[in-house]
Amino acid sequence: MSKDISIHSWPCSYYVSNEKRWVCGTLSLTPNSLRFTASKDGENLASFRLFRISEIKKESSSFIFSSLTITEGNVKHWFSSLQPSRAVVFNVLEHFWREQLLGSGAAAGVEASESQTSKGKELIGLVSGSQKRLEDTGKVLHHQGEQFDNIMVGLNKIESDSDVADKLLSELESPPWWPFGKLPWRSQQEVKIQHEASACASAKKGPGKEGVITKVPVIFSKGEDSNLKPGKLTVLVSALEISDSSSQHVHRYQREEVDDIRVHTPFEVSIRQRFIGKPDIRYRLMSAKMPEVLSILEMQYKKKIEFMPDYSAFKSTPEQSPSDLETSIWNTASGFIDCIRLSEGQPGEQQAKLQVQVLQPPVSDSEAQELKQMVMKLKSLALEAEAELERQDEALDIITSSVDHATTHIDKHTRRMRRLL
Repeated sequence: MSKDISIHSWPCSYYVSNEKRWVCGTLSLTPNSLRFTASKDGENLASFRLFRISEIKKESSSFIFSSLTITEGNVKHWFSSLQPSRAVVFNVLEHFWREQLLGSGAAAGVEASESQTSKGKELIGLVSGSQKRLEDTGKVLHHQGEQFDNIMVGLNKIESDSDVADKLLSELESPPWWPFGKLPWRSQQEVKIQHEASACASAKKGPGKEGVITKVPVIFSKGEDSNLKPGKLTVLVSALEISDSSSQHVHRYQREEVDDIRVHTPFEVSIRQRFIGKPDIRYRLMSAKMPEVLSILEMQYKKKIEFMPDYSAFKSTPEQSPSDLETSIWNTASGFIDCIRLSEGQPGEQQAKLQVQVLQPPVSDSEAQELKQMVMKLKSLALEAEAELERQDEALDIITSSVDHATTHIDKHTRRMRRLL
């Protein structure tokens, strides 16, 4: 995933302290850094990593103009005339900055691929095998559920045919002086019996469980509104829920209500529900942890998810920058120094084993991230299987009661026909 491609950008002005003047340009947010580019000559006037930021604050320049200050070490950068508003830019920058400090998906998702370890390969193989078995089990459960649905359709047809037979028998049983078919008191009794049966069936059917797969902090907006607000996205087995920063419910998409999910970048998606005769309900979501959620959404809504052209730009892996090379060299040197310090006074064979243990971690960061996503997929599959089993248990109860009801009706109609003969 490219580190230099912009996640989002805003027109604004930047204060150049050396020249004591404001410069118009664009503030761009990348997965790991912030940069300001002048609009006049395209010069990069400011660029710094997110993890080096110590504070993001709303302030006022000259006690009048609203500004946003970003402190990097001992240097304070001033940004003003932010569009669409200072609050929107502040919410987005603070979200990605905090998630970067917490070591979340934005940092993990943009790291270059590392060499796989033997233990990492073994763990990935085990989890992959478990995932395949669980997917096969889910397919069998889905096929079994379709068979139950077909049985319920057949029983509903039997019930409708039984109602027609009951009407015909009632007309045959009516006295010749009554020209209106069923007798009125008999109809009232049957309606009362049907009402009691439906009440018992609804009492048996309790509210189903909703398994929470994951919750991630997001920045969201509704429709074409550019006012991005902080909140949370909750991915359930049967729905997607959006709530604000105070955990108040904003909107809930049932699984069958989602018409399409558009993936603009690995960190930004939009969810839409279409309507005829009124505006669609569409929410735009941004999150540093969105790469973790995408794997679950792709599995749950594989026929409704759509990857936009901008998404492909993030899939290319760039060359390692000089700062990354410097960091990797320093980490390698530190590993050698620690290894030498720990191995002092140890025999030669033990020194070699200790060097291998220090230089070769059991699981790399990329493998840990991949394992995390696979475990989340396993959780999603397990919760879906649990929901399907609960649905099939309810279907079995309905089938049992429907069969008993149909058997009773058939016996009753048989006795009535014998009396007519």
